[in-house]
Amino acid sequence: MQQDPQKDNNKRLRTSYVSAIISISLVLFMLGILGLLIIDARKISDYVREHVELNVFLQDGIPDTEVNAYREQLQSLSFVRSTRYVSKEEALDSLKKELGEGAVSMLESNPLPATIDIGLKAEYAHPDSLRLIRELLSQNKMVRDVIYQETEISRMNKNFRTVALIILFFSALLFFVAIALIHNTIRLSIHSRRFLIKSMQLVGATKNFIRWPFIKKGILHGLYAGIIASLLLGAIIYMVETRFPLLGQLSDLKILSILFACIVLLGLLLSGLSTFFAVNKYLRLRSEELY
Repeated sequence: MQQDPQKDNNKRLRTSYVSAIISISLVLFMLGILGLLIIDARKISDYVREHVELNVFLQDGIPDTEVNAYREQLQSLSFVRSTRYVSKEEALDSLKKELGEGAVSMLESNPLPATIDIGLKAEYAHPDSLRLIRELLSQNKMVRDVIYQETEISRMNKNFRTVALIILFFSALLFFVAIALIHNTIRLSIHSRRFLIKSMQLVGATKNFIRWPFIKKGILHGLYAGIIASLLLGAIIYMVETRFPLLGQLSDLKILSILFACIVLLGLLLSGLSTFFAVNKYLRLRSEELY
């Protein structure tokens, strides 16, 4: 039984379209994973920085009312996220738990000062800012000393900068690879219809008339691919947050919504532009160059 050539051609076209949509979806999914990594890397960085503390050692004999007033003053400062007061007795109890009762029983008096532990906002957890903050706090007469883990903080910021540069490099690399993959996928899809494009051109159809149906279909495929990629990414996020609830606290629904919207828009844009350039290529070719 002879097969209908038109049916075979339509079947090949459908297969080509499905392959293009799946390929574009996977590329957009990779870009989405990268975007998620960038978002969470920033959030993790801020999360770690917000756990940087300054320990303000107070002079002995300061009344509780003055300590409370000073703590309220600190809480109003722009760089302070939280404050916690540790009395001399609480500091001694902590030392006993760490070293044991016998290690501190020989002390005739409590040598430990009362402290106010200050939690900083993430944007101030940098060596230069911390030095200025220490100088500012040390000017108060109630303050004996201000300390923080200077070496560890410097190393932390250096590591964050290194990781940021690595992520930026791979982001740029993957983005260009994604553009190339999507363009080649669409170009191969258009290649199977190159004779139709040339036939329409030979019978007098304008370039815009020829281009528009392809671009419209390319944009539609980009929309489908963006939605599929967003659904895959959403499934991955759900699985990760189910298995690791702590990581769920780093996710922001508003930012994730923006990420999904960007994936869909990127699919529309890249698919539409790639289709435009692919069709233009065959519009410029001579008939003998199509073979």
